[in-house]
Amino acid sequence: MRLIGKITAILSLLTLSGCTLIAPIQSQPEKEVRPSAPLPPSTRPAYNLSGYPPTMKEGYIDGCETAKKTRYGQKNKHLYATDEQYRLGWDDGFDLCQGKAN
Repeated sequence: MRLIGKITAILSLLTLSGCTLIAPIQSQPEKEVRPSAPLPPSTRPAYNLSGYPPTMKEGYIDGCETAKKTRYGQKNKHLYATDEQYRLGWDDGFDLCQGKAN
C-alpha cells in the first residue's frame, strides 16, 4: 500500500511539473492583417444600425473599425468625398469608437 501511495505522489508531481514547464511557452497572438480589397458583407463586423441609410451604415462601420485599428478599418475615399451619408457615418463611427479603442 505504501508503494502505491509513493508512485501516485511521484506521478502527480511529474504531471504538475510538466504543466508548469509548458505554461510559459505561449506564442504571441498574430497581428491582424488588413485585406487589400473590401470584405464581403458576411465577414464585416455587425452593428445595430437599423433605420439608417445603407451608405451611412457602411461609413459608420468603416470609421469605427478604423478607430479601433482592426483589419476591417478603411475609408472609401471616393464615397467619403462624394456621398454625404457615408461621410457622416464614417466621421460618427470614428469619433464614437476612438474612445473605446483606448
